[in-house]
Amino acid sequence: MSKSPRYLLVSLPTSISPANDHDEALTALRSAVTTEYGTVFPFKIPDFKIGSLDAIIGQADDLAKLEAGCEGVVGKVGDSLKTILEGDPAKVSQQKTVNDKPPDAYLKSFHWNKVKYRADKPLGELINTLQKEITSIDNDVRNKYNQYNQLKTSLTQLQRRQTGNLSNKSLTTVVDPKLMIQDSEYLETHLVVVPKQLIKDFIKTYETISPFVVPRSAQEVASDDEFTLYAVTTFKKHSQEFIHKAREHRWTPRDFRFKEGGREEEQKEMDKVSKDERKVWGEALRLGRTAWGEAVMAWIHVLALRVFVESVLRYGLPLSFVCGLITTSPKLVKKAKASLDVSYSYLGGNAFGRDKKGRVTKDDSAMSADMQAAGHMGDGGDYSAYVCYEFEVQ
Repeated sequence: MSKSPRYLLVSLPTSISPANDHDEALTALRSAVTTEYGTVFPFKIPDFKIGSLDAIIGQADDLAKLEAGCEGVVGKVGDSLKTILEGDPAKVSQQKTVNDKPPDAYLKSFHWNKVKYRADKPLGELINTLQKEITSIDNDVRNKYNQYNQLKTSLTQLQRRQTGNLSNKSLTTVVDPKLMIQDSEYLETHLVVVPKQLIKDFIKTYETISPFVVPRSAQEVASDDEFTLYAVTTFKKHSQEFIHKAREHRWTPRDFRFKEGGREEEQKEMDKVSKDERKVWGEALRLGRTAWGEAVMAWIHVLALRVFVESVLRYGLPLSFVCGLITTSPKLVKKAKASLDVSYSYLGGNAFGRDKKGRVTKDDSAMSADMQAAGHMGDGGDYSAYVCYEFEVQ
């Protein structure tokens, strides 16, 4: 179960206070959610330019999709950080900051970034800017982590060639070139890896599995816990048949061609790939840290736009609303919502069925088609009488 805080971003009309005052409305919101269930922090949202009703209904739909995309990118970048830091939760948590603050501190002190997202721009332009930004973050992180994973795979393969068993490791440092017949017109040396449990069978049968195997030519070259490597000489004319029959006997023929300076080349390649892997690991880590913070920032700004747009559609013009961030926990989030419903379900007018205490019990067919089309549905398809978005930053 997640231990991360759960957040409710709530907007209410200032008319919930007798004086229709912003500060009084915020106090009322704080009174509606007892400290037993959560804590309310002011969440300031600028006054944006409002277009036509058709435009803002379309923007509500665009923002719903964009918010889901932002949340997905935050999750993917977080997974990438988890992978590169080998799943260490403490190290991963250290990298997850927004403007050099823990995400909880950033949310509690949220201010619209007017430099990055100018509040005097039309809503459509702001949505496009945020869409391009989150797409760019996603692409940059994916490309860098793909580069890192490719280098990591290459390094693992090179390490396996040096440290694996005789069936797959490089034979450059194992085989003495003097064991191999060089430049013969008729004869050829084959290297065969034999499982330890099959050695007796190998010694008994290798001379007869194909024609023209040089008798008593088998020489032990090397051995490990699982396998023994033998050199066997055959006539070239029957080499392919010997290799085929060796595989049938569950022996593994190994291709080996001596190359002057081969050992040095392998080590040089290992050193280069290892150095490149560490370099790109650092780049991926720095990018992941920056990208996660930027993706969370974009996500929260999209949420702020959703609150604004939904408040316009829900409460009408002239727009006067108060927005609060409620921090709670996965166990208490339902009780925090229930507290809000008790206080503000009347805002739903006739769109709700209610019990004797006036609390919302179910949606009613009186909910207008415009309201549904505008996307006024909470998580899980539940409609609330006020603007409310639940989220979690992981």
